[in-house]
Amino acid sequence: MLDLRGPSRVAGHLLLALGVFIILAPFLWVFLQSLKFEIDILQGSWIFKPTAFNYADVLYSRRSDFPDNVWNSLVVASGSTAGVLVIGTLAAYSLVHFKARVAISRLFLGWTLIFNMIPPLTLVGPWYLIFRGVGLSGTLTAVVLTHIALNLPMTIWMMMAYFKEIPTEIEEAAMVDGCRRPSIFLRIALPLAVPGLIAAGVLAFVFSWNEFSVALTLTSRHTATVPVAISRFAQQYEVQYGQMAAASVLSTIPALIMMFIGQRYIVRGLTMGAVK
Repeated sequence: MLDLRGPSRVAGHLLLALGVFIILAPFLWVFLQSLKFEIDILQGSWIFKPTAFNYADVLYSRRSDFPDNVWNSLVVASGSTAGVLVIGTLAAYSLVHFKARVAISRLFLGWTLIFNMIPPLTLVGPWYLIFRGVGLSGTLTAVVLTHIALNLPMTIWMMMAYFKEIPTEIEEAAMVDGCRRPSIFLRIALPLAVPGLIAAGVLAFVFSWNEFSVALTLTSRHTATVPVAISRFAQQYEVQYGQMAAASVLSTIPALIMMFIGQRYIVRGLTMGAVK
């Protein structure tokens, strides 16, 4: 019989290499554009003299607010991630352990799924009117609250998967020893669910960092986040391709760091409960 394992393995490696190339090629192209002068970009030159002008213009030019935009994104992403973890962890633990009202739990989980399927762009208008009515329009607080709402369903489902994996015998033994439910949550369940917290936190941070449509509507010039700042390099009469590419490359660094730190926990969190 013919052994097809060798050709199959080669074909698998080729498909994997093709997939990696398809993913990395756009990032490599943007990085190359960030090293070109404007004339080289417009001419589509493949041979050019690299320059750091675009990065210097984005970071140090008086007309650029990009460092302030990075700070705004850090505030929004960190604040929304902290809020999502606190609310989502408490909600997930409650849904797993307090089963007196199963119908309410299922209704709540169904609502989170439906809410997660709604395009965020359809909610921007109502959110804008609400925040304008309470005086929060154009503030970072408004963006933080909306990002908490957007990322909460994912966090609840991920943390529920981790809490379900904790043996009930551990908590029952603690209750026999006199621990109450809040102490069990803080001293037993939460430490055991730290990998889930890391995974959910990294994903919430990255999603908040990259979110564009809500931030575009709810922020002003002084509170704009990084995605909004990048879009503003495309002006009415001029598109600053080099500066836009440089800002795009710089904006990926925090997200890449977070994904590198939490990739092991993210894979485990997304596949938790898939195989029994």
